[in-house]
Amino acid sequence: MSLRLLLPEEGVTELLASWPDEPRVYDRGTAALDESVSGETIRGYLNTGCVPANEIAAIKAPYPSLSQNAYTTNGRTDRSKLARLYERGYTIRLGNLQRVVPALSRISEAIQTETGYSNYIHAFLTPPGEQGLRHHWDQQMAVIVQIAGTKRWQLWRPPVEAPMREYNESFRVWKDDFVSTWEAAGPDIELDLKAGQSLLLPRGWVHNPHVVDFDEHSIHLTFAIRERTPLWLAEKLIAGAIEHEEFRKIIRPSGIGGVGLAGHLRDTRLALVTYLHGLDVDELALVIRQAAVTELEYST
Repeated sequence: MSLRLLLPEEGVTELLASWPDEPRVYDRGTAALDESVSGETIRGYLNTGCVPANEIAAIKAPYPSLSQNAYTTNGRTDRSKLARLYERGYTIRLGNLQRVVPALSRISEAIQTETGYSNYIHAFLTPPGEQGLRHHWDQQMAVIVQIAGTKRWQLWRPPVEAPMREYNESFRVWKDDFVSTWEAAGPDIELDLKAGQSLLLPRGWVHNPHVVDFDEHSIHLTFAIRERTPLWLAEKLIAGAIEHEEFRKIIRPSGIGGVGLAGHLRDTRLALVTYLHGLDVDELALVIRQAAVTELEYST
């Protein structure tokens, strides 16, 4: 099990070979994923209340997500409250299903083995003619797998370069005129993603998904793939420095607030350069490869 459960062979090849920076839509047909994860399966997680409350969001544009009190009783997921919210037009997001659904956990693990990227899986259930999240962009590649119904995706080119973690996150650099400017210009791409199709959505692309049809429910899975970066490698390179006493020595308060701070920085930089020069990079590569396929919660 791997990316081939989400994409046809040509989509997997393109993703792994070039990691596209433009959206792509593929007809996946009836892949093995659809045999084990159907619309009825996803609705079952909603209707049984099995997903932990802290992994659920209820959103109805243009308003922010509701408090957990709206869909919990005594701190636990209340399926009746969730059902009523859905009937009122709220999109229900079931988050991190790879933590609670064995089949999706196996798929997530297989994708990480294939790519070296950790990942997570969210499900979005949107009522007919409604919208959950509005315009925003994400910090990682997403594979959007439409399970049931149709969802319209309005897409705009990235307004920032290579967002990751706290850097260039949409809510951190948001401008009040973003939405009005995008809507006045119209989307760069608009597409209707149908059941049986998958969308590659590269990081940074603004998206505004919604259900147009007033008679059709939409369910899709988002496989968010946490891409590795040179910063990740840099963190791995210096991780072992803690084993060396010189990096564990205390810097006294006078050294933090006084004129000596620049000197401490110079000394530490020199020690770090010396430490890095002494590393056996070939040996470390084996350790980092193992981390790539096992590290679950890396934040892009």
